[in-house]
Amino acid sequence: MLLIRKKVLDSMLSHCLDGYPFEACGLLAGTAPDPGTAEATSCHPALNIAASARVYEVEPKGLLVADRAAEAAGGQIVGVYHSHTHTDAAPSPTDVAQAPDPEWHYVLVSLRDVHPSVRSWRIRGGKTEEEPVVLQW
Repeated sequence: MLLIRKKVLDSMLSHCLDGYPFEACGLLAGTAPDPGTAEATSCHPALNIAASARVYEVEPKGLLVADRAAEAAGGQIVGVYHSHTHTDAAPSPTDVAQAPDPEWHYVLVSLRDVHPSVRSWRIRGGKTEEEPVVLQW
């Protein structure tokens, strides 16, 4: 389960919309209070160095900055987000193949329709499993 603060969701959605027509990406930081559960308390937008509407690649410096900020706040990177500009908020085969950490939560933001759609996934061993997203005020 992914618990996400409203300010984090707002920041993530804003970054994804600003990045259109390319996929936008960034890191989510926070805590993992229980196995399988993360609380996203901060959003760290990053540059998509792929500059593509079909794939994303988080700039390594953005990952390093997010990781250091998370540690300084007493947390860790708990996941990554990116937008899909033309498809549903579900992992593509490329997303699955490139998923770097089986403990991370993979948040997809679909910009295909008028209103963005947000879904979160766990990706382990090439398999995907959707998880609940709980908004925290």
